[in-house]
Amino acid sequence: MATLRIKFRPLPAASFAGLAGFILLASCLGYGQAVNSCLDCHSAQPGRLEVTPEKFSQDIHAQKGLTCVSCHGGDATSYDPDQAMSRKAGWKGKVDRRQIPQLCGSCHSNPAYIRQFDPSLRTDQLDQYHTSVHGKRLAAGDAKVAVCIDCHSVHDIRPPSDPRSTVNPVNVAKTCSRCHSDAAYMKQYGIPTDQFAKYNISVHHDAMVVRGDLSAPTCTTCHGNHGAAPPGVDKVQNVCANCHAFQAQMYEKSTHYKAFQAASLPGCVVCHSNHGIHLPSDAMLGTGPGGVCMKCHAPGDRCDRARVAILSNLTQLDGAIKDADQALHLAESSGMEVSEARLAQDQARDSLTKARVTIHTFQPTLVDQDVQAGMKIAAANLKAGKDAMVERNHRRIGLGICFIAIAMMLIGLWLYIRKLES
Repeated sequence: MATLRIKFRPLPAASFAGLAGFILLASCLGYGQAVNSCLDCHSAQPGRLEVTPEKFSQDIHAQKGLTCVSCHGGDATSYDPDQAMSRKAGWKGKVDRRQIPQLCGSCHSNPAYIRQFDPSLRTDQLDQYHTSVHGKRLAAGDAKVAVCIDCHSVHDIRPPSDPRSTVNPVNVAKTCSRCHSDAAYMKQYGIPTDQFAKYNISVHHDAMVVRGDLSAPTCTTCHGNHGAAPPGVDKVQNVCANCHAFQAQMYEKSTHYKAFQAASLPGCVVCHSNHGIHLPSDAMLGTGPGGVCMKCHAPGDRCDRARVAILSNLTQLDGAIKDADQALHLAESSGMEVSEARLAQDQARDSLTKARVTIHTFQPTLVDQDVQAGMKIAAANLKAGKDAMVERNHRRIGLGICFIAIAMMLIGLWLYIRKLES
């Protein structure tokens, strides 16, 4: 059987240099890559016209295979300006702000098209936008209101899950503040511009940014995103109830519920404010700087007496829990076994938390039921701590007696030895 032999001859030095030069030239010219005259030109443009390949590569659309012509039209394969920016090729150039929602919606409202990229992506954003304050004012001719690019950016749009995205939950408030914290920009609308400053000191901001809880509320949680609209005065409690369900149920049992509705007062906001919500405390029932009840009620009236009773009950339970904690800590640090009582303290604290939620009924009898349940547990735990200390003292006395007996025995033994020696 014949054997096929192939003999390779080494390339001359000149040929090898030529091949290397070709490879280098091909890599510099982007050989094998799609031509994009738009990026090649705009990479050298100044200011807002600059769009580099590095920037555009971060865009979710570029990652899905879309290019400049997908939005702007034209022919990105040609370096001839007349052809690249030909109206016949569908070139739009700079898109007018008023047309941007419709342009984005031409894809994002088409389920058959958009779901080939992400089947879970909603396709009702444009319809929602038309119902929003922004969309309604845009339809009325106000081009200053927010459109898609103001929130999502333009050529480096990232998905909300990306921490760098302008619509990532951590960044949403800052994105909204670009307009809503600009006093000059918002002057014609008569809207306060301190929302972002207040949100930054709120319990919601602390949960979101400091503790990293992405489920905590931000602007879009309460106002919506594409269908952004301020909740009506009589609907505020419905917005808060999306997270604070138990408080909402208690509130509906209170006299405040009907009174606030009759007076067109914004429910939860009356006591807790809206953007600058602080961590609730028992001091809100007091008469000091943090108190809220006496802003509406007169001293000595029925509601004031109820306030005093509720605050007294909460203070009593809080003090009982602290006393039990102190006794158990002392016993534990003395080496006594009090783990069961330590665990039961969580139940007492749960009763206090439940009582603080029941406050929203503003019915002292209901609050007292939770308080008394906690008081019973705290009292038992306090007794457990004290009993452990009594047992510790008994053990110490017994240990002391043992030491004395041993000492006396040793002294007697020493005296006996001395007697034998003498």
